[in-house]
Amino acid sequence: MKLNNYEIEHNKIVRKLAPECTLLLKSDGAFPLSAPCKIALFGNGARNTLRGGTGSGEVYSRYNISIEKGLKKSGFTITTEKWLDDYQEVKEKAKKRWTAQKRKENPGIKGIVNMMGLPMPEPEYHLPIDYDGDAAVYVLSRISGEGSDRTNARGDVRLSNTEIRDILALNLKFKKFMLVLNVGGVVDLSEVTEVKNILLLSQLGALSGMIFSDLLLGKAYPSGKLSTTWADLKDYSPIGEFGDKDDTRYKEGIYVGYRYFDSVGVRPQFPFGFGLSYTDFKIEPEGFAIDGKNICVNVNVTNIGNFRGKEVCQLYVSVPEADLDQPYQSLAAFEKTKELLPGESCRLTLSFNMADIASYDSKKCAYVLEHGNYILRVGASSRDTVAVGGINIEETMIIRRVKNVIGDCGFEDWKPDHKNQENTEHLNVIRMDTSIFTKEEVNYKENHEEIVPFVRKLSDKDLCSINIGSYGKGFLSIIGNASQKVAGAAGDFTFAFEKQGFPGMVTADGPAGLRISKRYIKDKKGIHPIGNDMLGMIGDFLPGPVKKTVSLLERKPKAGEKIFEQYCTMIPIGTAVAQSFNPMLASKLGDIVGSEMERFKVNFWLAPAMNIHRSIFCGRNFEYYSEDPLLSGKMAAAVTRGVQAHPGCAATIKHYAANNQETNRFNSNSLVSERAMREIYLRGFGICIRESRPKAVMTSYNLLNGIHTAEHRGLIEDILRKEYGFNGIVMTDWMIHGMLGSGKYPAPISWKIAGAGGDVMMPGSKKDYKDLLKGLKDGKISRKQLEINASRMFKMANELGEKL
Repeated sequence: MKLNNYEIEHNKIVRKLAPECTLLLKSDGAFPLSAPCKIALFGNGARNTLRGGTGSGEVYSRYNISIEKGLKKSGFTITTEKWLDDYQEVKEKAKKRWTAQKRKENPGIKGIVNMMGLPMPEPEYHLPIDYDGDAAVYVLSRISGEGSDRTNARGDVRLSNTEIRDILALNLKFKKFMLVLNVGGVVDLSEVTEVKNILLLSQLGALSGMIFSDLLLGKAYPSGKLSTTWADLKDYSPIGEFGDKDDTRYKEGIYVGYRYFDSVGVRPQFPFGFGLSYTDFKIEPEGFAIDGKNICVNVNVTNIGNFRGKEVCQLYVSVPEADLDQPYQSLAAFEKTKELLPGESCRLTLSFNMADIASYDSKKCAYVLEHGNYILRVGASSRDTVAVGGINIEETMIIRRVKNVIGDCGFEDWKPDHKNQENTEHLNVIRMDTSIFTKEEVNYKENHEEIVPFVRKLSDKDLCSINIGSYGKGFLSIIGNASQKVAGAAGDFTFAFEKQGFPGMVTADGPAGLRISKRYIKDKKGIHPIGNDMLGMIGDFLPGPVKKTVSLLERKPKAGEKIFEQYCTMIPIGTAVAQSFNPMLASKLGDIVGSEMERFKVNFWLAPAMNIHRSIFCGRNFEYYSEDPLLSGKMAAAVTRGVQAHPGCAATIKHYAANNQETNRFNSNSLVSERAMREIYLRGFGICIRESRPKAVMTSYNLLNGIHTAEHRGLIEDILRKEYGFNGIVMTDWMIHGMLGSGKYPAPISWKIAGAGGDVMMPGSKKDYKDLLKGLKDGKISRKQLEINASRMFKMANELGEKL
């Protein structure tokens, strides 16, 4: 198997960076190992190590190195080959039974699509574990993905009885035992708390096995932190709803993740920001100061252990309560040290702009800094903070006046009856000169965007065609394989006007690298992928005759016909990237993607995905970054900068917005207050846009307070463009007729999408085109709005097309 130079180089980079995305949840000092040895290897992820999630999270790289393979390549002797063989047989039989049952329960093509991403719970089984070794490792894996949410069933978020039994037995039997979590989201570990060593490996791409081997031998070390709270299932907030088919009420308001746990005084098993390494660190605050609008806190970090490593320092702020209730604390800044040798120290400065921590007051229609003391807290996790001082604001200030545009959610947000409190009267508090702040007023008046001459001359029909994607691939559109130009890419913006100076543009899915076909051929009729890579999303559920039909439709290579390759590099999943707490690392991973976009002529990468980890049950959490909007925004901005450093390459931040469940994902209605949307669910998008200027934003499938996000002018024009200053293009997620509009709410309509400022409906259909043209003729949408949308597309096409 010969790799191209770019594959070799990119895999080297991933292997070097990925350990920073991992962390130890527990450690007794038994690891790392000094040398390869005999190892007893168990668990569903030992041989079938998961690279990432399903659906858009897949990337078709040339190979995949499991933990079993990685250990063997590194010189370990596996003593449990028979157990791994026996387990494989158990799993395959269980999957056949489960798949057959799910086909019966979900008939027809709609049923197959509805099963997309559906995880099979880990089966119960009885296999002896009486094997020997110098050490033992149990690899616990969980798959999740696009289309389905997770459940609290055993073998999913909860451990199976078999897993609990074997993990506890191995922990007792072996002096050196490690539980490895090859997962994309939280699993409830409350029933295996006795385990002495737990590594959150996460899902790191095709080289996961080699990366684990490096960690096990101390060639690399974990230095990540949790980007979401891990707790016993019973301890998560019971306030907000999740998974309702039609309406899901976000009643918990701003109390998401650690903001809930810290405020009500419930200590999770492993808090947000927590993570152990092979060494220990001491964090010593060294004072704070005001520098204009910025608050700066200095800390000294010392490696007090016996192994090299990196530490993440986190700065939280407790905001005073006046008219608005507040969580106990919120993340305001974070910094990661360089590699520190035993005994070595370094100094970090954590800083933030006071305006960036303003709260949203929906009654005032403004972001405000209320009067009182803002307490600064420094620590290595959200539950390990020390108050170091405070900033006093004498009078409440309006920082930015906006307008309420989110709509009525129909309820008042929940507030805790009693909150965790701490005596801070002894702290040094500095009064801030608030005269340096000037109240900003957002201008929502219609701006006169340039309409390019080419667009003005278009007929109504041609103008409408630009507002609809390049459709026409039928079933392939459902699985994101509708491109005419790049085999396996998600879809295209129209190529109909290329000869007139309007380049077409190609989009490819993400978010763990480019999702395009591995191999293809081309002839006079176009490009033809070899194999059914894209059917991996739903292939397990296709009946035999359907699979055979699909196979017959494939264009097979002819003798002597040239086969083209476009193998891509899989980077760690979004949650793992965020766990690094290292924007520079994220930017380097984005650079890999941008480099491959240039190579394969892809204009838009449909990533990064940056929705909030509102619930641990969301099936797509693996591709999202965090429960915290600051961390999400900073990491997405860094990835975007890496991608867009490459000429002609654009990032597409998604899914805008409140896309926090997969249940009825095409048509569920998220009911969220104005404040919660602005402080939690939209804030990360704003940070990313201001810091990295992404070229595109993708709207989400769901409705927000009764309006499809793609049809929500308040979200798109008022917040995205006027408040955040976004000047790129807005596209929809892939909307397929027949999949939308089931249930309580109607499907989105193309003329409403265009009227809301959505520049292109993807991948589009003939019906969408006709609906838009009729909407224009009936006066439901103005020609001017379509010209504005098309002009944005024209300018972006020329900006990217001339460079790629």
